[in-house]
Amino acid sequence: MKEITVGIADCRISNDPESVLVTHALGSCIAVAIHDPLTGVAGLLHVLLPESSLDRAKAAARPYQFADTGIPLLFHAAYALGAEKKRLTVRLVGGAQVVHQEHASPALSSTESVFNVGKRNHLACRKILWAAGVMVHGEEVGGTVARTVRLEPGGGRLWCITPGNASVEIPVRKGGHS
Repeated sequence: MKEITVGIADCRISNDPESVLVTHALGSCIAVAIHDPLTGVAGLLHVLLPESSLDRAKAAARPYQFADTGIPLLFHAAYALGAEKKRLTVRLVGGAQVVHQEHASPALSSTESVFNVGKRNHLACRKILWAAGVMVHGEEVGGTVARTVRLEPGGGRLWCITPGNASVEIPVRKGGHS
């Protein structure tokens, strides 16, 4: 399989059934994974921070860095390849509480940056998706370990890999939840 790496504050879309979208080292960050089973379009977004209001200049330069600017771009890029909102499955991975924040923003107090960014990222993603009428069909969030995520456009399988190479498939729950 051809590996397509999704960096920090990055997004990739693919409809190549021979590819796999991969993002590494999700600590407090969130991976938003979408898949349209009819077209085989898949997208993976690596969100760093919850809200672009933290730094408008950075949001303009790197919109995937923030949940509120990155998620709409992820969906629109998938639509451009033929995905339809009503068919998309959405899963979230990450949002851990890591002891030290590898990407702490100077706009946040030390307490916020160390203890709440993962939770705030998760809540921001859920809020944005809910407001757009999009259901979450599965998630692996919280905890204290970094995760690597692999999304297969061909079948929509999503894998979460933790330190020690424990690999767990994140299934699509029918109907999702809001």
